[in-house]
Amino acid sequence: MKKILLAEDDFDFALVLKHYLELHDFEVIWCENGQKALDEFRKTAFSICVLDVMMPEMDGFTLAEEIIQINPEMPFVFLTAKKLKEDKIKGLQLGADDYIVKPFEVDELILRIQNILKRSESIKSNRFEKGKIQIGNYSFDSQRMCLEIDNKTQQLTEKEALLIQFFYKHKNQLIKRETILKAIWKTDDFFSGRSMDVFISKLRKYFQEDSRISIESIRFVGIEFKLKE
Repeated sequence: MKKILLAEDDFDFALVLKHYLELHDFEVIWCENGQKALDEFRKTAFSICVLDVMMPEMDGFTLAEEIIQINPEMPFVFLTAKKLKEDKIKGLQLGADDYIVKPFEVDELILRIQNILKRSESIKSNRFEKGKIQIGNYSFDSQRMCLEIDNKTQQLTEKEALLIQFFYKHKNQLIKRETILKAIWKTDDFFSGRSMDVFISKLRKYFQEDSRISIESIRFVGIEFKLKE
């Protein structure tokens, strides 16, 4: 049974969500504020977190940042009454797997959670190639999920490592966005596309110390990982 951390300060709404999620075979631990949710996360193993943005004591964004520090691979979804573009972008930058604006149908949330868990399990089932790969001046260790240059080490998330491995396999080739999304995110929907853009921005920063490496986006066409040998 998949275990969900539900952080939501609206008592009635939280009870409805908890009830419906349990009807779909999820085990739900509900916390009415961000601090209690963080305390619970530290002592319990969860499959996914569903976080309200506006909560007392600790808001959903701050809670997500704390969760990422503990487990960078934890999938999470934001719930919010706001429709502000800035909030959605902030959620994406934090690495949210989805962002749902209230009011919404509970069945929609359940379907999105199921899809996220399927993608997460699929990514985890992908096996990395063993050994280190030299990418320009960088050493990429897929097993330890890290990128090294000049005795400096950048620890990677699993998705970042998968993306680097995919780009290296297809270096100096223009790849359609849809191809990358289906290979790494297992879907090519709008939200995953925005999430991919955030990850690519991170990779550009990771590789910025070698001028021979660049990640170029061609609008409406695709992305090319360029490596000058």
